[in-house]
Amino acid sequence: MSGFRARRLTRPAPLRGSNGVTFGPDGRLYVAQFLAGEISAVDPASGDVEVIVAADGPVQAPDDLAFGPDGSLYITDLVPGRVWRRHPDATFSLVTDRVRLPNGIAFAGDRLFVNEMIPRGRLLELGAGEPAVLTGDLAMGNAMQLGPDGHLYYPHMLTGEVFRIAPDGGPPDLVAADVPEPVAVRFDRAGTLLVLSRGAAGVITRIDLAGTGGRSVLTTGLPGLDNAAFDAENRMYVTSFAGGGLAEVHPDGRTREVAPRGFAGPYGVTVDLGGTVHAADHYRITEPRGDVTTTELLPFAHGIAADGDLLHLTSQYGQVRTYDRGTRAVRTRAAGLDRPLGIGVRADGTLVVAEAGAGRVLAVDAGDAVTELATGLGRPADVTADGEGRWYVSDEERGTVYRLGSELTVVAEDLQAPQGITVVDDWLYVAETGRARVVAVDLTTGETEVVLELPGTPAPAREFPALHAHGLPGVPRPFAGLAAGPGGSLYLTAGGTVVHLTPAERP
Repeated sequence: MSGFRARRLTRPAPLRGSNGVTFGPDGRLYVAQFLAGEISAVDPASGDVEVIVAADGPVQAPDDLAFGPDGSLYITDLVPGRVWRRHPDATFSLVTDRVRLPNGIAFAGDRLFVNEMIPRGRLLELGAGEPAVLTGDLAMGNAMQLGPDGHLYYPHMLTGEVFRIAPDGGPPDLVAADVPEPVAVRFDRAGTLLVLSRGAAGVITRIDLAGTGGRSVLTTGLPGLDNAAFDAENRMYVTSFAGGGLAEVHPDGRTREVAPRGFAGPYGVTVDLGGTVHAADHYRITEPRGDVTTTELLPFAHGIAADGDLLHLTSQYGQVRTYDRGTRAVRTRAAGLDRPLGIGVRADGTLVVAEAGAGRVLAVDAGDAVTELATGLGRPADVTADGEGRWYVSDEERGTVYRLGSELTVVAEDLQAPQGITVVDDWLYVAETGRARVVAVDLTTGETEVVLELPGTPAPAREFPALHAHGLPGVPRPFAGLAAGPGGSLYLTAGGTVVHLTPAERP
């Protein structure tokens, strides 16, 4: 066995998923990264990115941002249900922990408001005591802003509507209906309302509230828009929860990249019979080829396995689904599972799934009947088969890889957090995430050797919030996928990209 050469298929993105964005007192754009647990500052001219709030700090899942009159940065920490204040001296204080999935945040003078991203959510004013409720029944609120008329404007994500309400309360007014997938409302310097849509086309709807109320639409081509900010010259900058990065949007819909887009994960990886690489990237299915191409916006994709024109997917939130690339149809194969991760396909089309939270390996047949193949595992992460049709499972908690059968047979042990696995010829390859390396196990002799040490330093330790909060998805845990490619090569998800590993003796 020889080592491998490693080549990244895409550049790692400095903003792995970008959400709330606002200009700071220093003229930089501050960007929240929900999945990464970070907040970064971006120079809009140079594109330089500096991490301001690291993943090992008190904020777990930052989603939206607003600067207060004194220069403090206020942060909605979505899944834990907290709002933080980052003081100008970089210390933190907790504003409140009594909000359910706080998302949109805005100031009206020195008064601070947030809304909740849940069905029947509330819009609240935060002060010294209990949050004061302005209104309820929000159909999932999100990014909001104080309008030129002194009202707070906010979207209802579930119903495609935009409302406004006075800061002192009263009945909310419907401003616009039939807005496609609204995720954020922003006013430009001229007072025009712009509504960002979270769909694949990157649509922005302009609404002239001061005049005729007419609408016009910009199509940016940026999938998964999330938020926006305007500078003093009325230049518009947008973020994407799906592709990350930061872009300037011109009035005609053209865009200029400020900070590059890339993966939010990635998580699982697979290679189809034509040699095309597909990666699951939480909010979407992608193809990494110089850049990251979005195949389909499909929350929440984590494990992935190719099967002809089909891509089979797991979600850490409990689903197993099949996506048909020809028809773009999505079929749910199983639901209510406890954090399914890796997935594979038998020759007869039966799906094999590692259910991490339940310590099981499952089979899902053509009729979507679910049966157990193995139980009593610690935290199974991935599954794969060898050329003889024997199946293997990695157990991240126990540091072991097992062969499935009437009993579990240990194939490799004393590993640190093994996740992605695949078999090429008589070798089992394991992404050993706890030691940032790939190891190979000779399935004939049991010999184990390191074939690749991953460069760079490990990601900072962070406390992950709950996987579910108020019935809605939280932050998934990282998952390093591994797949076999043509010519004995491997594909690995690591370091915010997909790494292509080719045997060292080959060019």
